[in-house]
Amino acid sequence: MTHPTLLVIAHGSRDPRHAATVHALTERVRAERPGLRVETAFLEFNAPSVPRVLERLAAQGADEVVALPLLLTRAFHAKTDIPSVLREARARLPRLHIRQADVLGPSPLLNATLGRRLREAGVRPGDLPRTGLVLASAGSSDPEAIAVIAEIARELRHTGWCAVRPAFASALLPRTEDVVRELRAEGVERVAVAPYAIAPGRLPDRIAAGAEAAGADVLADVLGPAPELARLLLNRFDEARVPVGASLSA
Repeated sequence: MTHPTLLVIAHGSRDPRHAATVHALTERVRAERPGLRVETAFLEFNAPSVPRVLERLAAQGADEVVALPLLLTRAFHAKTDIPSVLREARARLPRLHIRQADVLGPSPLLNATLGRRLREAGVRPGDLPRTGLVLASAGSSDPEAIAVIAEIARELRHTGWCAVRPAFASALLPRTEDVVRELRAEGVERVAVAPYAIAPGRLPDRIAAGAEAAGADVLADVLGPAPELARLLLNRFDEARVPVGASLSA
């Protein structure tokens, strides 16, 4: 093979909607770049596993793989789990050159995907000045990941929303329902909830339940196989292929 293979590494979930969404996203990536081999693997719960896919690629003669974490922030899975799995694979498969790409966020393309999902849920540009947005993510104990979510909320605040607040489904407070009620108490006329999550599963369901319990006016869908997200995966793939110190235009 003369071109690197893109290996998309998702976390995995017992919820079958998770794997279906991941596969739909990787299909869109293939459609965006015909000729690029795109494989999917999971850290847990779903098959195939990362080691199994890498072993298969090596057996088929692949010589270079770009491993792309399907993660929105650099937290435990990106910093520890995936590097550990890839280290073990490099030791077993020394002829296979494996590069780890960066995580997906932050990125304007992710913000554009959030906007797409909110518009699909019924938010119109004229609604923003009277609408508060709850940016609901999974949550993390990693301070770098939390700082990224806070920065995204600040950026979105400058796009016309009357308020933008982060909320978390695990590890941290406040929860989605708490922030919806807080915005209501401050007199915000309408409240929209945007899950900052790629695929359905337990934590996005918790976000949705919180939005419903607190009476949010709008609940957007997860990011899913949006065209902006597919382009972002290809951007991260291309960036990982560029040698350190070089530019993408070189």
